Amino acid sequence: MKDNDKVVGDNTPFPKLILASQSPRRKEILKAHGHNPVILPANVDETVPENMTPEDAVMLLALKKGRFVLENNRDFFSDNCVIIASDTVVYKGEILGKPKDMARAREMIKKLRRTSHEVITGVALIQPGTNREYCFYEVTKVFCKDMKDEEVEAYVNTQEPYDKAGGYGIQGTFGKYIDHIEGDYENVVGLPYNRLSAELSEFLNRHNL
Repeated sequence: MKDNDKVVGDNTPFPKLILASQSPRRKEILKAHGHNPVILPANVDETVPENMTPEDAVMLLALKKGRFVLENNRDFFSDNCVIIASDTVVYKGEILGKPKDMARAREMIKKLRRTSHEVITGVALIQPGTNREYCFYEVTKVFCKDMKDEEVEAYVNTQEPYDKAGGYGIQGTFGKYIDHIEGDYENVVGLPYNRLSAELSEFLNRHNL
């Protein structure tokens, strides 16, 4: 089913979705739910103010990404489209971004083992041609199993940790070290589709897109 075959609420046509991300995982989530998003990656400074909560940080970065795509592709958009931008962090006393090197990856994984942490995704919805934008966030609690030091070393010597927040992807080889989660699995992967679908429907109906 394509985007424009869908309806929302009181027969409101579903818009074309513009995904402001080059993440293959976010694209796969949307495609798995019947969408065919247009990919327009954002290139923004991901620095956030000190002492900002992780929830506010992910929403700020999602909004920055969405606005970047809007400002740099204005001639591309039709009337019936919505930009979706998102940012995901792992939080364990501090925001754990993508590890820059093996030492940081090792530090992160050792911090996560035998305990729980939060995965927080911020999502921004922007309607081109208007000043309408909306942000929300979703939190999933993730519980990790123990890992021996040699298992940590084996893991950080793979390529998996270095392009993922917190140094892991739940859908990858690290998945065997996840004990259980509380919340939305797809949120941990990178996009909380169930929440997104509900928020997008309300956004469309509220603004009669």
